[in-house]
Amino acid sequence: MRFAPESSVRAMGMAGLALLLACASHVSLAQQRREREPNEVYAARRARLAAQTDAPVILWGFTGREEISQSYIFAQEDNFYYLTGHNEEEAGLVILPALKAGQVRDSWDGPREILFLPAKDPGKEKWNGVRLAPSDPDISSRTGFASVQPFGEMRAVVEKLARAYRKFATILPFEKELGGYPHEKAVVDWLQLVDSSVKPKDIRGVIETLRMTKSPGEIAFLKKAINLSLDAHLEAMKMMRAGLYEYQVGAKMLEVHAMGGSEAEGYAPIVGAGPNSTVLHYDKLARKIADGDIVVIDVGAQFSGYSSDITRTLPANGKFTPRQREIYDVVLGAQNAVFAALKPGMNYCKSGDKSLYKISYDYINSHGKDLHGKRLGQYYIHGLGHNIGLDVHDPGDYCQPLAPGMVVTVEPGIYIPEENLGVRIEDDLLITDSGFEFLSERLPRDPADIEKIMAAAGKSQAVAEFYWDFVAKFRKDGSPITTHGRETQLYRSEKGVWRLVHVHYSGMPVTGQREGF
Repeated sequence: MRFAPESSVRAMGMAGLALLLACASHVSLAQQRREREPNEVYAARRARLAAQTDAPVILWGFTGREEISQSYIFAQEDNFYYLTGHNEEEAGLVILPALKAGQVRDSWDGPREILFLPAKDPGKEKWNGVRLAPSDPDISSRTGFASVQPFGEMRAVVEKLARAYRKFATILPFEKELGGYPHEKAVVDWLQLVDSSVKPKDIRGVIETLRMTKSPGEIAFLKKAINLSLDAHLEAMKMMRAGLYEYQVGAKMLEVHAMGGSEAEGYAPIVGAGPNSTVLHYDKLARKIADGDIVVIDVGAQFSGYSSDITRTLPANGKFTPRQREIYDVVLGAQNAVFAALKPGMNYCKSGDKSLYKISYDYINSHGKDLHGKRLGQYYIHGLGHNIGLDVHDPGDYCQPLAPGMVVTVEPGIYIPEENLGVRIEDDLLITDSGFEFLSERLPRDPADIEKIMAAAGKSQAVAEFYWDFVAKFRKDGSPITTHGRETQLYRSEKGVWRLVHVHYSGMPVTGQREGF
C-alpha cells in the first residue's frame, strides 16, 4: 500500500472539510431565498426603526399555515423579511427602542433585539428540509442577531417587557388589499393575551416609509427580476399569433422566468385577448386568441422576493389595425408626457401642479374619441402607477413626493369594452437625483418596433399542432379509459436549422362518441 505525502493528506482533508461545509450550508438554507442582502443591511434597518420608536416593536413572521393548498410555497411576511432577511416559518422579532444620547441603559436589562426561531425538529426536517434553529452553533453569524432564542420563550420575554414598558408597537390590522389580515390581528390578539393593559401602537407607517427607498441590493434584485421579465415579453412578441391560447403565451413566459432563476411570479400572469384586454386583472387565460385581437400582456417575474411589473400590448396577427394603433398611440403619448416630467418632487396624486397622473389623464382626455365622439378620459380607469419591491404594490402614498431610490411603475391605459379594445403600457423606473433610470427600456414600446419584431419572428418560426381523441378498455376489468387533448409544438429557425423551442399540452373537448375496443 502506498501512502500520500502528509501535505497532500492535509490538503485533501481541508478540501473535504470545505466541501462538507459547503454542502451543509446549502442544505441548511432549504427554505431561504436564493440570494439575500448582507446581515449588516438588515441590522441597519432595524437600527433605523429602533431610533423612531419609543416602545418595543413586537412582530411575527408568517406561520406557514396561512395556506392549505398543496401547491403553497412559503414566503415570508414582507415587513418581517425586510427587517430580518429570514424566510422561514414561525419566527418572531423583538426590537427595543434605541437608547437616548448619553444613556447607557434603561429599565430593560436584556438584549436590544431578539430573533425567535422554532426549536430544532429533525422529524419535520426529513419532510421539509433543514431549518435554522436557536441551537445551531453559528446561528448568530448566519442571522446577524446576537441573541436568537426559541420561539416558545417569546411570550415570557414579552411579559417581562410589559413590566418595563407600558406600551408595545406592532403592525395593527386593517382590511385592505394585501393588508395582512388576519395575520396582523392574530399578533395583536396574542399581545392582548400576554398583557391586556398594554395597548399596542401602530408601527406600520414607520416600516413602510423605510421600505419606499430601496437599498443598492434591493435595486440589484429588482433589476434581475425586470430583465427576466423583459426576456419573457420578447419571447411573447416572437411567438404571438392568432390560434394560440392565452395560457400558452403565459406558459412560455413563466418558463423563461424559471429558467433564468426566478423563484415565483410577482403576481398572477395577465394575458388578455380581445374582450379580455379590457379587464384589468384578468387571470383566467382561457381564450383562444383570434385574428384581429389585441392582447394585453401584464406579466412580471420575481427574483429573491422582489417583483417587477411590466405590460405590453400586442396585435395578435402582428399588425395593429388603424383603430388599435390610434388608441395605442394615445396611451404611448401619455406615457411619454409623464416621462418628460418625471423627477423627484413630482407625485401620483389625482390633482395638483405636481401630479404626474394629471399629466397622463389630460393627455388621454385631449387625444382621440370613442365611437360616439366622447373623450377617452372616462376609459382611463386606474392610477398612473405604484411602487414596486418585496410586494408588486409596495408601500407608497400616491400623494407623497417621489424621491431618489424609489422604484415605481408608469402604466397609463385605455379600456373600451364596447370595442373589445384595451391598451396598457407599463414600465419600471428608478428615481434618481435628477430624473430617472429607465429600467425596462430594453423592451420596445414603439408600435412599429413591435410589429417589426413580430414580423421577423413570423418568418423564422413554425407551429405544429397534434390532436388526439382516444378511447380504450383495460384488460382486467373492462373499464374504459379516454384521453383527448392537443400538443402544440413551436419551432424556430436558428442559423438555418429548425429547432423545437417549446411544447405545450392542453385538454380538448371530445370531438365525438367513439367505440372502445
